[in-house]
Amino acid sequence: MTPKDRLIFALDVPDKKAALNYIRLLRQEVGLFKVGLELYLAQGPTLLKEIIKEVEYGEARIFLDLKLYDIPHTVGMAAIGIEIFPRFLTIPSDLGKSAIEKIKTLAIGHDLLAVTVLTSMTPQDLQDLGYDTQFASELTKLVVARAQMAQAAGCAGVVCSGREVKAVKEACGPDFLTVCPGIRPDWASVPGDDQQRTVTPYQAIKDGADYIVVGRPIRNYPQTDGGPVAAARRVVEEIAAGLKERRGP
Repeated sequence: MTPKDRLIFALDVPDKKAALNYIRLLRQEVGLFKVGLELYLAQGPTLLKEIIKEVEYGEARIFLDLKLYDIPHTVGMAAIGIEIFPRFLTIPSDLGKSAIEKIKTLAIGHDLLAVTVLTSMTPQDLQDLGYDTQFASELTKLVVARAQMAQAAGCAGVVCSGREVKAVKEACGPDFLTVCPGIRPDWASVPGDDQQRTVTPYQAIKDGADYIVVGRPIRNYPQTDGGPVAAARRVVEEIAAGLKERRGP
């Protein structure tokens, strides 16, 4: 992959017009486009076909981040009902190993990513949910345990914070894919940010991330400084620097 192939742009907008405008603006600058709940529920599955028309390699450039959560049969049938095969489809890791295995038998053709722990969550949040102290106080331990479980269940990879990606790679090996949201370049301003466990593009890639997801830092980049295209290029520069550092001389 080239550095830009590793950049996933989050289409976290509420309407089709805005989404397609960003795709046309950034389709030469990023690798994949993330469609999440906000856009998918607002516009419906037909939007995916319109995205495919706009980008080379079509469905292979869609990261469908729906985090499908229900009993295994329902999730598996929901995956079957998706008329395309996006590059990745997400499910929560806390469905458990046996559930994910059952979903895999139904969701044939889908590369599943298990979401470990949302990047908006803190140790206090986990404690409030009743998690054992060893996992609430050492969040990386929980992420790694869930990653290993997801790998054993047949997932292609996981979604995790850049703060935990190095530990996940060490535990699961280089071929187990890692996608990292919560990316915040030092040069980006995100007012009212709800992300808690953030890292820069450079740091995430250097520590082993295969892909990073970036939304607001690109979307909100000032037009006076070049707007989203300039921001995406700055992120790609950091990805390239992180890859160089990771690979060494």
